[in-house]
Amino acid sequence: MGKNTKQSDKIAVVALGGNAITREFEEGDIYQQFANTRRALMGVADLIERGYRLAITHGNGPQVGHALIRVEETRKLVPPIPLGVIVADLEGGMGYMIEQSLYNKLLLRNVRRPVVTILAQVIVDRDDPSILNPSKFVGPFYKKKQVEELTALRGYIIREDPGRGYRRVVPSPIPKKIVESDIIRRLVHDGAVVITVGGGGIPVYIEKDGRLEGVDAVIDKDLASAVLAEEIGAEELYILTAVDRVALNFGKPNQQELDVMTISEAKHHLTEGQFPGGSMGPKIRAAINFLEKGGRKVIITSVERMNEAIDGRTGTRIVADA
Repeated sequence: MGKNTKQSDKIAVVALGGNAITREFEEGDIYQQFANTRRALMGVADLIERGYRLAITHGNGPQVGHALIRVEETRKLVPPIPLGVIVADLEGGMGYMIEQSLYNKLLLRNVRRPVVTILAQVIVDRDDPSILNPSKFVGPFYKKKQVEELTALRGYIIREDPGRGYRRVVPSPIPKKIVESDIIRRLVHDGAVVITVGGGGIPVYIEKDGRLEGVDAVIDKDLASAVLAEEIGAEELYILTAVDRVALNFGKPNQQELDVMTISEAKHHLTEGQFPGGSMGPKIRAAINFLEKGGRKVIITSVERMNEAIDGRTGTRIVADA
């Protein structure tokens, strides 16, 4: 018989980075992904044991890249899959890995909590500027001589990824609302652990008659996690990444790690260019958005040290202005 943890009133969203599941310099086979997933959930299990009610989101950057390579290599054998459907496939597949791994971890801790994966469609503006001017690099690298043919035959927009080669770029529109947020909220408030908004969710827009239509795009996972956190009434948002703390002058001799940062300070550092768009920038923007919508705190830290960050021994805590 398992034990039911005493549930607190605290509701949180934990955002796992896609690199926590497929790590740099690894082949990324399914055995490695499962092993990485189990390690990434240690801090999550600690939160659950403390009685938190949770929704878990995750990135899918490396996995989308692998899926697009499969599409390219097999398009002569089977019909290609559009990007929106790939995101949906990964929401299910990666959700399965997280769901099973967390179920087993709670079982070994003798904790009884239901765990479920829900595919999430995320509404974006059909006129979002990024749809007209895509800039998010995805998929395999191409040689310069391939660009003209790919553009003509497949309609790809391809740009140079400086120092790396040529890659397809796709829109990355701003998330506005989670279609399934009502049912996610009910499940979380009832004590279920919900895995959702994988890879930022499946991007859709609303037609004039109210119907949903998919978009070939990818949504930033952290920005979507902030929307989810606000819509389900979460007080806390945990963003797990590759570093223990947010730093100013990252990678320079005068690097300064931050323990606490207010909204005003975060905005100031963003304006100064401290947090680039391709790395820490979206995480800081997500933190600001969540706190300005009523959230109490955001913690940014590494997957490996989440349990220490919960106790305030590491991580960067972002809070509203006093």
